[in-house]
Amino acid sequence: MSRAPRVRTLLGLAAASVAVVALAACSSGAPASSEAAVDDEYGLVKAGTLTVATEGTYPPFTYHEGGAGELVGYDVEIAEAVAEKLGLEIQFEETQWDAIFAGLDAGRFDVIANQVSINPDREESYLFSTPYTVSPSVVVVNEGDDSISSFEDLKGKTTAQSLTSNFYQLAVDAGANVEAVEGWAQAVALLEQGRVDATVNDKLTYLDYLKQTPDAKLAVAAETDPSESALTFAKDKTALVKAIDEALAELREEGVLAELGEKYFGEDVSQ
Repeated sequence: MSRAPRVRTLLGLAAASVAVVALAACSSGAPASSEAAVDDEYGLVKAGTLTVATEGTYPPFTYHEGGAGELVGYDVEIAEAVAEKLGLEIQFEETQWDAIFAGLDAGRFDVIANQVSINPDREESYLFSTPYTVSPSVVVVNEGDDSISSFEDLKGKTTAQSLTSNFYQLAVDAGANVEAVEGWAQAVALLEQGRVDATVNDKLTYLDYLKQTPDAKLAVAAETDPSESALTFAKDKTALVKAIDEALAELREEGVLAELGEKYFGEDVSQ
């Protein structure tokens, strides 16, 4: 599948835009270019470019190949495919999870692509695309631990969670004591060391970990109903959301979403 090119500098694009504007000024009242009209309609941070916030540290969704290589992942390729459909360049802004929504609020990004789960609290403040991932949350324990078989069994237990994630709230609501961590890698390390009793995360993250670490002695003790993750926007980006929903519908119909699911998880996870 081809990808929209990554943008590291927009100097060339800016120079070209100046030339186009100069030509238009010399002509007899020629209308603005269609690209400029699209930029105005979408309210893009940078003309002709979809600026995407992502962590870059959350495999298999958004991470660096080999730890320091190219930015890759399921969410990264979804965003690239959408930008290509819209005829836009793409620029990723790698941002820590704890700051990612503040950056969107401040207008630094057009969209977040980072497995953001749709929930009522977020819907009050943000717009969401059509979901592109459907997956349950799971309680992960060490293999052989039968003291936890439901979320209710987390009461009084210690889990490792990122404090701003949905999974943190699930653990707290179940009565768990939470050990704060930066993400899955640290959480699973504490679990395997026996320093916490469990961790709550997305099932796809767990399955990817087993794929990468087949000797891991972990098990799923319980799971929720499936949750939906989507691209996330500020409330004023209605036109951009509409265009991206149309792009996602085309990508689904063309089998691209299923193909990316197969690539990263061995199955279509988009519905």
